[in-house]
Amino acid sequence: MKASDLFVKCLENEGVQYIFGVPGEENEDLLFSLEDSTIDFIPTRHEQGAAFIANVWGRLTGKAGVCLSTLGPGATNLITGIADANLDKSPVVAITGQGGLARLHHESHQYVDIVNMFKPITKWNTAIIDPNAITEVVRKAFKVAEQEKPGATHIELSEDVSKQIVKDRLQPILPKRVRRPGPDYKAIDGTIELLKKAKRPLIIAGNGAIRKLASKHLTKLTRIYNIPVVSTFMGKGAVSDRMNQSLLSIGLGFKDYVMEAIEKADLILTVGYDIAEYAPESWNPKADNKIVHIDFLPAEVYTHYNPDIEIVGDISGTLWELNCKLVNENLHFDADWYKPIRARILEDIASYDLRETDTPTIPGTLNILREILNDDGLIISDVGSHKMWIARNFPTCCPNGVIISNGLASMGISLPGAIAASLIDPQRQVVAIMGDGGFLMNSQELETAKRLKVGFTIIIFNDNDYGLISWKQRMSRNRSVSTQISNPDFIIYAESFGIKSFRSKNVSDLQKHLKTAINSKELYIIEIPIDTGVNDQLIKKLKNYWEE
Repeated sequence: MKASDLFVKCLENEGVQYIFGVPGEENEDLLFSLEDSTIDFIPTRHEQGAAFIANVWGRLTGKAGVCLSTLGPGATNLITGIADANLDKSPVVAITGQGGLARLHHESHQYVDIVNMFKPITKWNTAIIDPNAITEVVRKAFKVAEQEKPGATHIELSEDVSKQIVKDRLQPILPKRVRRPGPDYKAIDGTIELLKKAKRPLIIAGNGAIRKLASKHLTKLTRIYNIPVVSTFMGKGAVSDRMNQSLLSIGLGFKDYVMEAIEKADLILTVGYDIAEYAPESWNPKADNKIVHIDFLPAEVYTHYNPDIEIVGDISGTLWELNCKLVNENLHFDADWYKPIRARILEDIASYDLRETDTPTIPGTLNILREILNDDGLIISDVGSHKMWIARNFPTCCPNGVIISNGLASMGISLPGAIAASLIDPQRQVVAIMGDGGFLMNSQELETAKRLKVGFTIIIFNDNDYGLISWKQRMSRNRSVSTQISNPDFIIYAESFGIKSFRSKNVSDLQKHLKTAINSKELYIIEIPIDTGVNDQLIKKLKNYWEE
């Protein structure tokens, strides 16, 4: 058997359905081995697009998404998407080609040391030198990528190793389920003692809390004991925002209403909280909060995040254990302390409803979108000012109901990510939201989406600007520089791909076309020229509130 054939058998063994990437000479054998397999190779228009598709595939399914490139520039083009997956805790396996081993000891055409280049942005990576190691390497790559906390791994397969003949007796290694350790009973008991002393406990739900069972047990804990929950951007939906205990999200670069709850809380339980997502000094500036850390891994050593108790182990197992033991405890918390804060948050969101004569705004459009989208619908946010508004203003009703990149926070992720979401569940309502800046970073993947016949709605908020940077510059210096850009006619651009499109003219037309596009489950682009004045107005409003 040829080495590339064995490699593909190992991928099939891992349950891989798709590989996304750009073909090259050095992975020719692998591509031809894939031709007769159960795996579909999907050519994309850029390797970054391929990595982002694999990234969101992994985040939505929990199974590693797979992307492929050739050597040199193909491999370096994967880097942003792979780094994003690693910091966002999304399982991805990247496969790169390489020149023949005999020429790698000296300067050579298109040769760069990809393994060392990928080392700081992956959980594990290696080059296959001996084809007889393929079965172990592939199994390890998937096991490491998918185990908590998930992330990216990388395999380099050179063109000469791909061609070699391996022993017929070599077979893929069967994946086995690995049970994660349960919580330590002393840590559980210590947490219960802290809860018994608390009057105003609060939960911060992070990226790790959106796992299916973790969300279920967290919701139960929240509902039974009436404990308010604040989510990070990537924890949105861990507890439905329709629940009275939800205070929506933290993560903005300025002090929002939700911070009042964190300041008033006398005990904070962090569940699956990732420091890379939102720095602790932003919500614990005095480093004096009493904290219980619940996560798969111990807490990072951090001045502003030094938990009193760490429960290290399976998050869902920890929450299940807590729920079981708390049944026998007579817990009494202040039931009303956070309700005015929730009311204030919801009232503020509603204040952005658009009137017919208004120029559309991002938060106003999100309110329309929330009315149209099913509770199990999906928004994939790109990075920009719209990300802040989606995190702050868009109530999310299920785990992974909103996908936000907030570890590496890469522009250009939402369009490729929506391709992954639509392939996973063609019947789900999927909306990819981006600014004009992020759209043009990976707009070439429109051709990939069209070729695959996937259906989702693309919303482009157009302000002819790198709007988030402008917003932050104005907060810092009262003006912005070097952020203004110009754009093509997005409607003509969409039509050149054969994609339906619409540019908003008024609010009623926007409502109508959003509803049509989302319910059609066809590929549809809606451009919305926006009024960005709400950004500065929000800062002024919050400043006045905290100064009162």
